[in-house]
Amino acid sequence: MEVRIYYEDTDAGGVVYHANYLRYMERARSEYLRGYGLSVQEMHDAGIIFPVVAIEINYRAPAKLDDLLELETVVFAVKNSSFVLGQKVLRKADHKLLVEAKVTLACVGEGLRARRLPVELRELLASQTVAE
Repeated sequence: MEVRIYYEDTDAGGVVYHANYLRYMERARSEYLRGYGLSVQEMHDAGIIFPVVAIEINYRAPAKLDDLLELETVVFAVKNSSFVLGQKVLRKADHKLLVEAKVTLACVGEGLRARRLPVELRELLASQTVAE
């Protein structure tokens, strides 16, 4: 997935504000699932949501105004009611690694109680798992 950096994305120093990378990665996770025919909206409507329960993030270099970023998402691990994704943000022009993250998402249902991942999603994620 690609994201263009606009003035509104930057801080007073002219670089992307650190919290904005979390938004970009959220979008990339949704687009990752969409790319496999799974709709986050349809799962939400069915009472299945995926809150982030842990994130480890390393900022390597800044993105700046008008940069075009490329976001990559891979699956690191799948459990019964959670999964771990690896995400990278690269500047498209030179493929420089800007940010990398390890994101753990839980599967919850009504009352925000843990529930098993839907079979279709668990099988998809398991088939895409790579080594960390």
